[in-house]
Amino acid sequence: MRETRDAFHLAIPARDLDEAQEFYLAGLGCRLARRYADRITLDFFGDQVVCHLSDGWERHPALYPRHFGVTFREGADWDRLLALVETRKLPLFAEPSRRFEGLVEEHRTFVVADPSNNLLEFKHYDDPRMMY
Repeated sequence: MRETRDAFHLAIPARDLDEAQEFYLAGLGCRLARRYADRITLDFFGDQVVCHLSDGWERHPALYPRHFGVTFREGADWDRLLALVETRKLPLFAEPSRRFEGLVEEHRTFVVADPSNNLLEFKHYDDPRMMY
């Protein structure tokens, strides 16, 4: 079974590795683990995201069905990341909002688009039981 020391792995397309590296490191504050001619490997909030150089990146993204991101356990962590995104003027695909207001699944969310139009959603549920 997965333990907290294990990392989830996700590979995504990138049209340009330099701009992907700039976005994830200087923009979101991720850490570069490795770089090769065809990919970069990132520590993405404790998990592993690999940006592979590709012509297959999305030109016209839609949030559903394909996006990824982080669900924060602590609201203060969501607040800090939103402040960072706003300060660094990262491109928002969906403005910060509340979804499912008044229901147990109520949560705050925002979505950013990386330079290759991969969509990243960051959210925090009011009720921690709704994380999964």
